[in-house]
Amino acid sequence: MATFVLIPGMCHGAWCFDDLAASLRGAGHHVLALTLTGVAERAHLLPGGVNLDTHITDVLAAVDHDAAAGDELVLVGHSYGGMVIAGVADRIPDRVDALVFLDAVVPHDGESCWDLVNDEERQWYLEVDASGFGVPPLPFFDPRATSHPLATVLQPLRLRADLNRFRRRVFVYARGWPGESPLQRSYDRVRDDPAWITYELDGKHNLMRDCPEDLVRILRETAES
Repeated sequence: MATFVLIPGMCHGAWCFDDLAASLRGAGHHVLALTLTGVAERAHLLPGGVNLDTHITDVLAAVDHDAAAGDELVLVGHSYGGMVIAGVADRIPDRVDALVFLDAVVPHDGESCWDLVNDEERQWYLEVDASGFGVPPLPFFDPRATSHPLATVLQPLRLRADLNRFRRRVFVYARGWPGESPLQRSYDRVRDDPAWITYELDGKHNLMRDCPEDLVRILRETAES
């Protein structure tokens, strides 16, 4: 069975995957759901010194120290988490089987999360908290959400090769945004690419909450096909 590595979006911790992780474990898969440095229950860890490289290193360390994680990793990134899984896959390509972007940014070499989203999303990034280092959670976020390190969305990602070298590349698009989706550019980048598999779900951005059964099915198909 596969090892799923679940990476949350901005301001959220591993808890946003609790139900999804339980379903995948119930199907016999191994699951690593991670909270990134400077966020949620790890918000106390030097948010001013946290960038995208820090979050990529978080995942690499977690995978390296998990004795049950094999060499057929399925990396799953929600929203900003797309930046992280792309960076991780680029650094350990021999261990990665598939990539799943859950309504997430899909970067190319030299791009940052800032580059890939729309103006409304960028405006949110600039409304920093009192520390000057963090993007505050939006009012409707889970009460456990915290500010997210600003440098992580500004740092460009360096990739040595494109993502098409991996067996499966999946994008799951949320149709339920109230306005223009900040992930539209990323979806448009892959939706007509025959090397990618794409899905559209009738849920809001938090697909883990709105479309749990669909996500379990998609993830199981990705790993087991």
